[in-house]
Amino acid sequence: MPIKVKTKNSQKSKAEKEREKREEKEREKEREREKEREKEREKLREKEKQSAGFELKPVPTKTTNSDVATNVAPHIDPTPTSPVSAEPPPAQLPGLNSPNESGIKRVQRDNIPTTPPNAISHIREKLLAPGMLKKNKATSSSRYNISHNRELKKLPPLKDANIDEREAIFIQKLIQCSVIFDFTDPLSDIRYKEIKRAALNECADFVMSNKGVITDAIYPEACKMFSSNTFRSLPPATNPMGAEFDPEEDEPTLEASWPHLQVVYEFFLRFLESADFSPQNCKKFIDQKFVIQLLNLFDSEDPRERDYLKTILHRIYGKFLGLRAYIRKQINNIFYHYIYESEKHNGIAELLEILGSIINGFALPLKEEHKTFLLHVLIPLHKGRSLSVYHPQLAYCIVQFLEKDPTLTEPVVKGLLKFWPKTDSPKEVMYLNEMEEILDVIEPIEFSKIQKDLFKHMARCVMSPHFQVCERALYYWNNEYIMSLINENVDTILPIMFEALQVSATTHWNKTISGLVYNAMKLFMDMNQSLFDECNTVYKQNKENEKNELARKQKCWEQIIQAARKHPNAQEFDNILSNLSVQLQQEQTNTVLLADPKDIERGQSKIRDKKLLADLKRRKSVLPQDSSVCDALAQHIDKTNATTPK
Repeated sequence: MPIKVKTKNSQKSKAEKEREKREEKEREKEREREKEREKEREKLREKEKQSAGFELKPVPTKTTNSDVATNVAPHIDPTPTSPVSAEPPPAQLPGLNSPNESGIKRVQRDNIPTTPPNAISHIREKLLAPGMLKKNKATSSSRYNISHNRELKKLPPLKDANIDEREAIFIQKLIQCSVIFDFTDPLSDIRYKEIKRAALNECADFVMSNKGVITDAIYPEACKMFSSNTFRSLPPATNPMGAEFDPEEDEPTLEASWPHLQVVYEFFLRFLESADFSPQNCKKFIDQKFVIQLLNLFDSEDPRERDYLKTILHRIYGKFLGLRAYIRKQINNIFYHYIYESEKHNGIAELLEILGSIINGFALPLKEEHKTFLLHVLIPLHKGRSLSVYHPQLAYCIVQFLEKDPTLTEPVVKGLLKFWPKTDSPKEVMYLNEMEEILDVIEPIEFSKIQKDLFKHMARCVMSPHFQVCERALYYWNNEYIMSLINENVDTILPIMFEALQVSATTHWNKTISGLVYNAMKLFMDMNQSLFDECNTVYKQNKENEKNELARKQKCWEQIIQAARKHPNAQEFDNILSNLSVQLQQEQTNTVLLADPKDIERGQSKIRDKKLLADLKRRKSVLPQDSSVCDALAQHIDKTNATTPK
């Protein structure tokens, strides 16, 4: 009987068969799990239909009044003082029945054939790509509490209703607008979403174009409608923050429910701005809890929403005097959290814009509370990593404070100098821009207090190798008001700036900077020729002293070396040093020879992988290169090499 020899190929085929069996078992388990999930989804659909009052019956060809089903409008807990809960809508109003036992208004709905759920899912699968069926709610939409009953009845238009019926229809439309839909699924509840959107637009136009429509019964329903649509949990941040954020390249994440959310904000803004609006009647509904929820929305990544929030909060601040101190306090808390804890917030610019208009209305003299806010909140905001996003609004607030109280100039300037950046050149340019705005409104007396500290920093900026920093600092000499202040204090400023100007004029690589430096020196020369000559003499003397000091130190070192060579053990010490250097070279050579070539190749591949990862992390694949800057650098290097003594 021949002996069967197990070859390598037979063993391999057996292993492949075992692997295929395992994969088949896993696929079978996955199919079973999918069936169980489908059954659970079917049960949930049945429960939703039962809770909404649906019956799985075939659509009749002919309907009567008794066959028309009723739709339950969303219930909102009535406020004890609200007249809506006490007075039912008029019985003769078309399309409305009297309230049921639970106080919920029922609205007749049209006899429209309903599409089976399986057919709807089949249509979705055809219309949508596979990747669109499962959409990540956390990154594309806020987390809402979706209403269970989302079927709406189209109500009569407000403009066609009788005067006696308008209030009841208006309230019913506001209740309809409180229904929350799932906007992550673009094909769900399309008809009812359109009814809600039309009702929102109609309510906004009705409030704006009519007088006397905001009655006592409207206030609670309007505030509840706004709260149910806007107050929600925001999704996690998707864009990078701080220095990694690029406003020109990183697109903001937009809210999926914005088509309805925008109309809600528009309605509430018109509601607040209406001539019929009474803060006294609405203060029960717009309270501290309402304000804190509104402020939480400022962290939304959608800039359109933050813009509406900014306007609405400003209107609330202007109309509700009792909430002003609380609003300022809560904004301060947001800033403190941003500065000292998270350094992440999307609405800092909008909050600062609101504060700019608030500061503009402060009464004089300023309260200590406002001064503390300036020194402990606004000044530390300059150290934020994402300063470029909100710096214009921050600078405006600072200037507004200094225009109100010039005596705050010294602590403000010293605070800015304390946080002055040393390694971030773009941020340094922003500081220079803000400092010029401060100098435009500074009083001459206050300027004399800060001139020494300020121009010491200016001298460092003028000597900066970064040409944008140097250029922005030298542009101060083109400002007429700043030049008048310098002219009055030239005896103090010129000795501080002279050396920096001389160094920049002779060593800076950019030709534009050289021209600006010569312009500044000419202006100083015109102000005080004798002082300029004196500073020039002192500068030359200092340079000569530096050369002499360097020569003296060099001579001292040579004397030390000569004295050391005269020592009797000098030759022996030289031999020891030479032997050590030879041994070190041999050890390095042996290490290279003994190393495994595979280890060397593995190390080189790791280095290549690190470089590749570093390239992948960059959002900008190629940094822009300015040919004029490169040419200027090359000319500067050639000039330096030519003038350097060999």
